[in-house]
Amino acid sequence: MITGIKKVTAAVLAAVMLMCTISLTGCGGSDSSSAKEGQYNRIAATSVATCEILDKLEVDGVVGVPHTDSYELPERYKGATELGGAMSPDMEILASLEPDIVLTPNSLEGYLKEQYDNAGIESYFLDLKSVEGMYNSITELGKMLNKEDKADELVAEYEKIISGIKKKNEGKEAPDVLILMGLPGSYVVATESSYVGNLVKLAGGNNVYGDGDGQDFLNVNPEDMLVKDPDIILRTSHAMPEQVMEMFDREFKDDDIWSHFRAVEENQVYDLDNEYFGMSATFRYKEALEKLEPILFQ
Repeated sequence: MITGIKKVTAAVLAAVMLMCTISLTGCGGSDSSSAKEGQYNRIAATSVATCEILDKLEVDGVVGVPHTDSYELPERYKGATELGGAMSPDMEILASLEPDIVLTPNSLEGYLKEQYDNAGIESYFLDLKSVEGMYNSITELGKMLNKEDKADELVAEYEKIISGIKKKNEGKEAPDVLILMGLPGSYVVATESSYVGNLVKLAGGNNVYGDGDGQDFLNVNPEDMLVKDPDIILRTSHAMPEQVMEMFDREFKDDDIWSHFRAVEENQVYDLDNEYFGMSATFRYKEALEKLEPILFQ
């Protein structure tokens, strides 16, 4: 059991989940209990990340997509009906499209599953909490949508990339890493159970808070972080990255405790682009791992 750590409060966790759904959305995974393999001709997708996966699988027949001001939807789905925000798709519009299935990130299963059931809409919840989870969902979708060959191609590419990284880092000492996920006005520690933590693990880093006993994010005071003595501190955000990074700069300048961190003394503090290091798995994980390598192994 991790000591000296307070699990994320309900308010902070709610904020984290909101940040998650503002953009690519998604952290978790499960599936529909009544999959009619190959019979999904009308599909609704409630997150951009889900649309990107369907596009990679070359799936047509997507009739509903999320509204987004921050990301580009695949050209294939530009003519689909907008369902509203990822966190709160318009159930009336969704039902009017008469989809055979709605695809949603697992992070919202507890919130949306009952609504889908009440509307009589079959649902499948993708695991976008980790790169591995994303590819497990791709395999399942390949079976459901008669795209197994394409799914197998994507999985083979992923396995080749991960194998190459492991081989390249073999014998290297893993640096101890502290990951801070910024929210407007606050921040939490990201563990291996989060997507950004998963990326750091895949790249060969050792998270000083491990898997957080299954918690993606933890509330931890700087005094406890100091005891962990990380070699490297990574700072990222989701929404409003400029504001969040300014907040981090003020925090590190105004709170004297940060000056005592060895990573700060040795200039081993790095800000990560939230486009690659956000809350949910995307195909940009390849670029993310490439960006992490020179940071972790200098």
